[in-house]
Amino acid sequence: MATQKVSDSSFEADVLKSDKPVVVDFWAEWCGPCKMIAPALEEIASTLGEKSKVVKLNIDENPRIPSQYGIRGIPTLMVFKSGQVAATKIGAAPRGALQSWIEQAI
Repeated sequence: MATQKVSDSSFEADVLKSDKPVVVDFWAEWCGPCKMIAPALEEIASTLGEKSKVVKLNIDENPRIPSQYGIRGIPTLMVFKSGQVAATKIGAAPRGALQSWIEQAI
């Protein structure tokens, strides 16, 4: 399952009301480190299968949700479980580190 895009308007339905854990990647088009981790997140999303989902939220196109969650630097990854933030990771990391962080968090 590849990553999907979410927006300010779809965030509640796609993330907060999800019946499984959701990893949200807060990113922007101009962010080099965001682009660097994108392929790793795609791979991780496909290995997680039905256990959880990975979504991307463009902070330039959707300013409301990032400000609601106090996003100051990107990339920021947040794991949401039952509508609550379960874990947060700021900055880029190698695929292995991202995968183990996500697996521990979900």
